[in-house]
Amino acid sequence: MSEVLTNLLAKNGLLTAFAVIGLTMWVSYFLSARLTRGQLHGSALAIIIGLLLAYIGGVATGGKQGLIDLKPFSGIGLMGGAMMRDFAIVSTAYGATLSDMRRCGLSGLISLLVGVFMSFIVGAGVAYAFGYTDAVSMTTIGAGAVTYIVGPVTGAAIGASSEVIVLSIAAGLVKSVLVMVVTPFVSKYIGLDNPRTAMIFGGMMGTTSGVCGALAAVDPKLVPYGAMTSTFYTGLGCLLGPSLLFFATKALMAQ
Repeated sequence: MSEVLTNLLAKNGLLTAFAVIGLTMWVSYFLSARLTRGQLHGSALAIIIGLLLAYIGGVATGGKQGLIDLKPFSGIGLMGGAMMRDFAIVSTAYGATLSDMRRCGLSGLISLLVGVFMSFIVGAGVAYAFGYTDAVSMTTIGAGAVTYIVGPVTGAAIGASSEVIVLSIAAGLVKSVLVMVVTPFVSKYIGLDNPRTAMIFGGMMGTTSGVCGALAAVDPKLVPYGAMTSTFYTGLGCLLGPSLLFFATKALMAQ
């Protein structure tokens, strides 16, 4: 009976993945509402639960891909792949209106540049402090601090090792969770209550999942505006990481 069920779940892998993710999200939002009264957003809890499940899957199978190494959950690999991920990131920006986007103006552009460069500098500095002193490793981990998408994109482009790429993803995930958790507590102090500041916030923080989760906890109507600039932030990071930021780091470390 168990073998039949396992084969059935594996055969309908994508449907199984949607069911598992749906259940995880329901549990996350339930715990968020009951235990933290929404202060710790459900998305943050979902990421934590997802990492825990990936760890359990890796330990149980001895594999390297987490939960998807278990046959019934192999469809999660497709659902979590680049195609679905990028579609989800882009789709979150469709609720923004052009008139509100124009109001952001130059400050939105500046927030993007400041956000990317500051995150990169902090990430590369931490990498250097922990002994990763070569330009490739520093750039990859610094790019991971930009977002956990920019890190592996940059690392693959400049020839980073798999270990360093994993560290870059970890750096981005930590940033994402911190943005989700901390933002609801400080939103009123930074004026995060209108589309303009939401777009600037998205440009400064950049991590789309973190920004969307944080803004959903503050005011769901602000999510599309933060998602718009944070999506541009990801694209800008992917452009600058393997090029300008890498060459600048390489030149600095050669001195």
